[in-house]
Amino acid sequence: MVRDGKLFIAAFTAAAALAANAEVELAGAFSDGAVLQRGMKVPVWGTSEPGEKVAVSFAGQSVEAVAGADGAWRVDLAPMEACSKGRTLTAKGDRSDKAAKAEDILVGEVWFCSGQSNTELPLVGGSPRFRDGKGAMRAQMTVKPLIRYCYQSDYRASANPKKTFPRKPEWKKFLPENLGKSPSFSAMGVYFALELHSALGVPVGIIGAYWGGTGVSSWTPASGNLSVEATRKYAEREVFSSDAFAALPAEKRPCKRVQDQPRVLWNEMVAPWTPYAIRGFIWYQGCNNVGDGPAYAPKMHALYNGWAKEFENPDLRLRFVQLAPWGDGRIAALQMAQELFAAEEPNAKMAVINDLGNLSDIHPNDKETVGQRLALLSLKYDYGFERLKADSPTVKSVRAEEGKVVVEFDNAESLYIYNPDKSLTAGLEICGEDGEWKSAVIKNLKGDKGLVDGAKLVVQAEGVAAPKKIRYLHSRPWFGCIYNEVNLPLGAFEKELP
Repeated sequence: MVRDGKLFIAAFTAAAALAANAEVELAGAFSDGAVLQRGMKVPVWGTSEPGEKVAVSFAGQSVEAVAGADGAWRVDLAPMEACSKGRTLTAKGDRSDKAAKAEDILVGEVWFCSGQSNTELPLVGGSPRFRDGKGAMRAQMTVKPLIRYCYQSDYRASANPKKTFPRKPEWKKFLPENLGKSPSFSAMGVYFALELHSALGVPVGIIGAYWGGTGVSSWTPASGNLSVEATRKYAEREVFSSDAFAALPAEKRPCKRVQDQPRVLWNEMVAPWTPYAIRGFIWYQGCNNVGDGPAYAPKMHALYNGWAKEFENPDLRLRFVQLAPWGDGRIAALQMAQELFAAEEPNAKMAVINDLGNLSDIHPNDKETVGQRLALLSLKYDYGFERLKADSPTVKSVRAEEGKVVVEFDNAESLYIYNPDKSLTAGLEICGEDGEWKSAVIKNLKGDKGLVDGAKLVVQAEGVAAPKKIRYLHSRPWFGCIYNEVNLPLGAFEKELP
């Protein structure tokens, strides 16, 4: 094709002039009202003219960087103490008089909030079946301007990690006029942030990215899948953006929905935030992976590894929620995979909520308890509240004694049973050599009120003289009803007797 020489030169000159006058910009994450993480390096990045020297100033610090050939620059602020006074973050280039600014910036604790619909379930919403049961009441009473939230994600998928947001993120304060709008921020995230702020007395920022009905691999970056042999196939699989996926003939699509592809939601909804300094992330997901059973554990390892790498935080904390029952018989296997992952990953802790399920709704609406149990774990393991008892009971040992099974536990000084129907049916089962599971009863109860004598269970099933295995919550209705002394429920398990 022959181009008009004069027109080409004019266009090139105009483009060059535009590049030469490119303004310094802060990345979208650094908008007015943001919260920066205390106690660790804080990356700050943005764009300007290629080769321009950019000075970033905040809280008495001034750090310089030179923009690369693509115009991108980055600096790392030194660790800072918490500060409740809003200050200005400034980025100034050496080729322009105009500086980029973000006002009212706080320093405190920052967490990410992600997962599928039980994470997404809002504090206030239009559907009685998809909102927190106390959310509207809570929103009216919450005046906490030092807690900020930011939800800046479209329901879209990307084939490659995005560097920018579809629109500038907006940090909002925990005020009735913000939390009371429908749909508001994640209820789980709201309650978690409220508890942290109450206990720590410092600003708290919480960032949300969630999408109902999505699988764990969609939220896992390629680097995470490459880190675990069982998930490498997801890192190597070709994926498509929302637009490209829609243009494909149905028979050529790799899956039915664009959001079911590996890594595409990470690429679109989380990657633009990296490497924002965060303490960790809270996570509630797994319903879409309930058929995975034990295979879910390596997928969680991949998720965690990828987030830690991309956020440049090898000590990244993960506080996540074990699934609540909703009537699917496959749930126990998934729950045990979640527990296995938590046991294997030192920086992960799991909140058990099997007592909050709803057999007529996959979305239990008590997210206050969920947020509180996550916060309890975080306060103990992230913030030094060592006196707290934050962990649900876990099985330490099982043994047979005269036709009974004795189960001893970690994280329990005493035990009790509580069923809403006031029964003492506990969901325990025992099998013998024939492999036939039979309902079992707890023999070491103190009276008929549900108190257990001691911190162990003595369990027996009629017709099983020589027990070989014991399990808990593997049959309908799958509801947890055994608690330790601080009201934390025992999770599903299956153990073989020695």
